[in-house]
Amino acid sequence: MGAKYSPVMESMIYPVNAIRRTFDWVHVLSFDYHLPSKDRFTGAHAALYDPSSNLSTDYGINEWIRRGLPANKLVLGLPYHGYAWTLVNPNDYAIGSPAKGRAMTPDGSISYRHIKWYLNSYGVQPTFNSTYVVNYCKIGLFWIGFDDVEVVKIKVSYAKQKGLLGYSVFQVPNDDMHWTLSRQWSNLQVFSFAQVAAATDNFSCENKLGEGGFGPVYKGELDNGLQIAIKRLSKGSTQGTEELKNELALTTRLQHVNLVKVLGICTEREEQMLVYEYMPNRSLDMYLFDPVKRLCLDWQKRVQIIDGVTQGLLYLQEYSQVTIIHRDLKASNILLDKEMKPRISDFGIARIFQKDENAASTRRIIGTYGYVPPEYVKGGIYSRKYDVYSFGVLLLQIISGKKTSCLYGLHKNINLLQHAYELWKNDNSMDFMDPSLDDTSSTCKMKTCMQVALLCVQERWEDRPSMLEVSSMLKNETDSVPVPNMPAFSTCRSPDSQNICSSAELCSVNMLTITQEIPR
Repeated sequence: MGAKYSPVMESMIYPVNAIRRTFDWVHVLSFDYHLPSKDRFTGAHAALYDPSSNLSTDYGINEWIRRGLPANKLVLGLPYHGYAWTLVNPNDYAIGSPAKGRAMTPDGSISYRHIKWYLNSYGVQPTFNSTYVVNYCKIGLFWIGFDDVEVVKIKVSYAKQKGLLGYSVFQVPNDDMHWTLSRQWSNLQVFSFAQVAAATDNFSCENKLGEGGFGPVYKGELDNGLQIAIKRLSKGSTQGTEELKNELALTTRLQHVNLVKVLGICTEREEQMLVYEYMPNRSLDMYLFDPVKRLCLDWQKRVQIIDGVTQGLLYLQEYSQVTIIHRDLKASNILLDKEMKPRISDFGIARIFQKDENAASTRRIIGTYGYVPPEYVKGGIYSRKYDVYSFGVLLLQIISGKKTSCLYGLHKNINLLQHAYELWKNDNSMDFMDPSLDDTSSTCKMKTCMQVALLCVQERWEDRPSMLEVSSMLKNETDSVPVPNMPAFSTCRSPDSQNICSSAELCSVNMLTITQEIPR
């Protein structure tokens, strides 16, 4: 869970004992103590220490520990942003100097990469203040306080000395193009180009695992025998750069057994590469849609995969510090470890979602045909129910081994979702299932999975269950499973639906990623 820097605030007191019993860790939001929008003096917004007040990270951490939360359950927040004030007197620019309010941006906040640009453009050297442990600089009437390299190093060292569980960045895309601050993390290894080249046999074709819109992915082996996967960004790819940074921003702050782990980065020679743990059994689609390999996935293994993906999505939506909408959940993004346990991968287009938000919108439609819900295609609206929809499609594929790109039915004119719905409605569910599967000895039944999947792919996102409800239904923890309405993108018109697309509009190529600008 995420929490304020101290368990005791003016407006609330955290129930520390309940938190200790319930949560594995607490992400301490150790920043934004002073803001130019409300403070009329310059301040260290992420001060590690403050000799004159309780507004400091050290005070807050000590309070959490003093009130009973073990240090090894605390995760320290590292901000990759600063704040700009407008000085009253340009000759008075120490910490605590009089200020008129915010500068440079509407709220005064500035990303680290923009701060570095200002410093380089104006030839300004920042000042390090060891009392508060903060960097600051003055550019004309503007005063900027932020964390530079030495501050991040000190805070990382502080976290280790206090015995904290670790640290979490807010947010990695704010780093500069060389990922200067990210290099200071001891848990994110910085690989040299020579190391990566040697591990991949100089990026040989034999080691190439595949290629996406960002560039190729390679298998490699380090000198210590550790097998890795390397995502190498194609040079000149602006979109790829943003997706790579977005993935780093999200995956480094997420910790779950069903999510792929990022091990490190390489930025030498103007390269941008992410290094991951290697998944020896590759991706789920290689098994589901292969008539021979699918036999390796008996029902027990498929239940294991269903449960793992469910738990991963539950973590992203309910139990991580922030809610994450993946937006590209599909069989090719479910990787399998040596025990065939699933790991959700590829967070390049994922988005952070506020805990109290129901829905958000975007002008840029991006995703994979067959897995994208109708509200997103039609209006750019996305929510937690986006991933619920994608999970429903994936669940139908796991129990059937069928692709979204094909047409089904007697006349081969309906899509996968409608085909499943028609068979379920007519009590012919078993005709949809992979005939090699046998669920007689399992508490998780294929028919239940099919009904839950159809609930997930309903036209109206409000009708779809939450992942908590999905998990409960799959584990037979509910008295009954609701009756699903007609799925999205059906060729038949639903009584409730005004405008449902035909199957051909979204079922062209299973692996095709779409990017589309829509007018607002």
